[in-house]
Formats: sequence, structure tokens, C-alpha cells
Amino acid sequence: MAAARLLLRLAGRLESVSFTQSVCGLLGAGQGPGPWHTHCSLERGQLVLSSNPFPGASERLPIQRPLFCPFAALDQQPEIYRTEPLTNRGVDLGVAVILQSSDQTVLLTRRPCTLRISPNLWVPPGGHMEHDEETLECGLRELREECGLQLPQNQFSCVLLGLWESAYPPRLSWGFPKYHHLILYVLVIAQESQEQLQARIQINPKEVSAFMWLRPDVAAAVAATEDGTKTPRLLSQDLPLSVCATELRNGGGYQPLLLPMATLMRTTPTTAEEDKERIGAGTKFALQLWLQYLGRCE
Repeated sequence: MAAARLLLRLAGRLESVSFTQSVCGLLGAGQGPGPWHTHCSLERGQLVLSSNPFPGASERLPIQRPLFCPFAALDQQPEIYRTEPLTNRGVDLGVAVILQSSDQTVLLTRRPCTLRISPNLWVPPGGHMEHDEETLECGLRELREECGLQLPQNQFSCVLLGLWESAYPPRLSWGFPKYHHLILYVLVIAQESQEQLQARIQINPKEVSAFMWLRPDVAAAVAATEDGTKTPRLLSQDLPLSVCATELRNGGGYQPLLLPMATLMRTTPTTAEEDKERIGAGTKFALQLWLQYLGRCE
């Protein structure tokens, strides 16, 4: 199926984004850490963004990229991509679901080590938005396909959290980027508890190798290590030394997994050879947005 389209409203005109252009940069982002805010129009199979209000804009969302974003670097060093093969590809749209249980924990999944893109990375369930899909429709489809979870109608609510500009490889030092995505994070608030949801999870081994639930204090510690943080915050003594997860057992079934907090707090290394199991930078940004939402609801 055809992918959804990303369009920017620049100087009053709708324009597509080429693969090597930074979305944040086109929207006026500077060299600082962000996030910035963008006005959005969400239609079936299409997302329109602008730094200024425009007719039809229904949301104003934070948008962020890592400090080491390769497309930001390419904006400053255009001679780099003159040596690369030209591509007609644009920027792909994705939707990721931050699933919150009724007891205020959120679900993350680990990508299998056999995947070519972001292996062993902990992320929310999510994937590409198709040309005929609504945002929530896409997120719920990915949740069902990856985790086997189908939420009962009228037993959940949703909130748009924000946007993340993603690349793979994530740093120019890893090589020229082969994938460029804009990820829309959607908070889906279930009426079921973590225990009830976990009992119904049936993960797809082609896309998920393990899953875990994070409570707010652990999520806050993880989010504080977002890549580019200059001064890591001190960890609370109340935090656990490890977090309980569930992984696929060789030969079928599940087995418990204890993940050290140090694993969850790793950042994106300078080289691909140093990469290990970790939580993605975009996921840490999404966790920050989730915690801000919880704070507003108190």
C-alpha cells in the first residue's frame, strides 16, 4: 500500500519534504535542544505542518529531533550528500502508541536482534501510516499486529503527544542515513489494568522479542538520560536496580527478564559497533511528554 504523505506549509504554499531535508529545520528550528512547536492538520493519509497557524490546523504539538540528527548536520554540510546516490524518496510518516494502563504504567517493546533497522531497541508499538489511514486507526492496528492487543471500543481515550524526527542510522558517524521518518506519538489511555492487558498480549516474534511496563518514576529517570543531556541527573535511591520484563523463550512461550536500570539509561553511541540494547532517543522524548501530561492531569 502507498504510504501517507507529509507536507509542510511554507510561505503559504504546500510543499513536500525531500529525503535529505530536516523537517525541524524547515519549520525554523535552530541549533538548540528544542523542542519546538508546530501547527498540524491531520487528515486521512496526510499530515500538514506549519510553524504558523493556518486554516484547518487542529493541533499545536511539540516537535523534536536529537542534537546529533544527521539531517540537521546535512543542512549545515550539504557537500556530504552530493557524494551519495540521489533519491526521490520523501519523509515517511509513522505512528507510535504510548499505551497507558489504568494503574499508570506504559508499555514498551524490544525489537528483535535480527532486524536490519534499530535491532534490540526498546520502543512503543508503532509503524508506518498507510495512505488511507487515520492516526488512531494506524496506532491501534500496529498495537494489534505487534502485541495482539485489541482494545474494546469505548474503553479507551487518546491524546496526541508530539512529533519526533527520526533517522537510521541515527548518526552520520554510523554512515549516511537510509531511513527518514517523522513519528507521531499517540497516548492511548486504557481502562484496563496492566495485569489485565498483559494477560492478553500475544507478541509477534517477527517484530517484538520482549515487552515491559514502566511506571512514572522509572520513566522519569530514563527520560532524564535523553541523548544530548549535558548533565545526567542523579538517580533517586528509591529506584529499582532492575526492571521486570517478559521475553520470548527459544522454542516458544515466555520467560521473565530482569533488565538493569543501566541498560535502560544507555544513550546512542558514537559508532554502530558500540551499539547495545537500549531505549531509543525518540522514546525517551515520548516518555517526557507522557510525564508532562500526567502532571497536567493532577
